[in-house]
Amino acid sequence: MKVYSGPMSFYGAKVLIAAIEKDLPIEVEFLGFDLRSPTPYGRHDEVDRINPRRQVPVLIDGPLELFDSTVIAEYFEDLVPGKPLWPVTIRDRARARLLEMKIDEIWFPKILRLRDLRWSPDEAQLAECRAVVRAFYEELEETLGDRDFLVAAFSNVDIAAYLAQLFAAMLGEPMPSDLKALNAWRRRIEARPSVAKVCGDMLDYLTAARFPVPQFA
Repeated sequence: MKVYSGPMSFYGAKVLIAAIEKDLPIEVEFLGFDLRSPTPYGRHDEVDRINPRRQVPVLIDGPLELFDSTVIAEYFEDLVPGKPLWPVTIRDRARARLLEMKIDEIWFPKILRLRDLRWSPDEAQLAECRAVVRAFYEELEETLGDRDFLVAAFSNVDIAAYLAQLFAAMLGEPMPSDLKALNAWRRRIEARPSVAKVCGDMLDYLTAARFPVPQFA
């Protein structure tokens, strides 16, 4: 089983953390990446062939070829159902999948826009992105309540949310200290060996490239 990813890929990191949680042996190949470029990823023939979006992650498992982090996570869930990364009940699974979709398709693109605005500053767009990030944190705090995880047990939605806030922090919008439950959740998630491994490698990459690392990391 092989995964094409990138050293600073949010979506690729989701897959790598899930694979570790599932004890799935995978080979990882990272695409070329330049943090100082507005178009940081280089091209890769296999990724371009399999994914019409020409983006990582891409999974190859024998004759099976998949793209999209959530599709790959669903495949992992079917491969190793005994170590679930979706909640057990139907309604909790639906809640988790909806929240993960919001992170992937609504919140994270706004977070990533903070990176793009470094190359073409626009104060109105910057203010909009910052407002979205704050709303993201506040909704997570409300969703969390007094639970240890966002929906029932640790799941793919915790992985996605942790990575999203890590990228936000790297791009200058860290989690506000007044959100006590969410800050405790973050410490709980980053203590997991899978998260520590994958995110630790990402932060090492930032350090080697002489980019700032979030203070909490």
